Amino acid sequence: MRTEILRLLRQTKQGDYISGQELCEQLGISRTAVWKSINQLKEMGYEIEAVKNKGYCLVSVPDILSESEVESCLNTKWLGHSVCYFDEIDSTNTQAKRIAEDTEGINGHGIVVVADMQTAGRGRRGRNWTSPHGTGIFFTILLKPQIDPSRAPMLTLVKALAVAQGIREVTGLDARIKWPNDIVVNGKKVVGILTEMSAQVDYINHIVVGTGINVHQMEFPEEIAKTATSLDLELQKEGKNIEISRARLLGTVLEKFENYYEVYLQTQDLSSLREEYDFLLINCGRKVRVLDPLGEFEGRALGIDKMGELLVEKENSIVKVSSGEVSVRGIYGYV
Repeated sequence: MRTEILRLLRQTKQGDYISGQELCEQLGISRTAVWKSINQLKEMGYEIEAVKNKGYCLVSVPDILSESEVESCLNTKWLGHSVCYFDEIDSTNTQAKRIAEDTEGINGHGIVVVADMQTAGRGRRGRNWTSPHGTGIFFTILLKPQIDPSRAPMLTLVKALAVAQGIREVTGLDARIKWPNDIVVNGKKVVGILTEMSAQVDYINHIVVGTGINVHQMEFPEEIAKTATSLDLELQKEGKNIEISRARLLGTVLEKFENYYEVYLQTQDLSSLREEYDFLLINCGRKVRVLDPLGEFEGRALGIDKMGELLVEKENSIVKVSSGEVSVRGIYGYV
């Protein structure tokens, strides 16, 4: 109920009021139920002005990631219609996998797990991802697609595209993708993505795509301080006075992911998203160092192919890179 009331308050033109009677009629509830929900929202930190004979006006919104706040910011067809929020959890990916194991078939597809803090957040190759309270967006999308398991890794790139475009739209920052899944702003990492899959030989049980976005952090542990940044830090450096609503940013990213995911499903590859991904690819046209399991080499990145592999020009040949570490000159200290 709070979600629907919040959604209607948001949809009302700024400075205008929506009457209690109108809320009752649209939601099919009593005046008392409206009053109770409004008071609950106020207790959560929402500033709502109530004026006799005019109704209610949403004045200000707290920067929280509650189920009501996230769901009221969504404009998706199916993604995130069920949000599982935790003030603190070990890992949103781990929780999404628990949910996946408790649901059968397609049930659970599209659930979004969100946490204000993770105690055991992880990045690629088991690296720790710092996830303190009130500073970032830590969320995982649970998917149960009917695709070949070999096609699943491309969803990491789909997610990276959605996150980069969401950040660009909400903040105006020049967010770029470092293949395959880091998002960087001004040469520093602001987002990490971790995709995990449970599958049979020819069947996917579930996929969880986890994302950590550094939003309000103003400092980082010494070991990552030179390579990590946050959206607030970069806005401050650029002299932009923008207050980021984490729920709004999350809602924007989820809307974009839903759209890109549906485009991806049409061909089960990145042929229709490749041009847009390459446009944001910070590797593109630059010298890169590839730490391949078979040996290290350098070359010039040309972009991705339709399967999401990085095309690297090496001497007189083009190598397709599907895994391994890829360093980009000028990023994360590589010179």
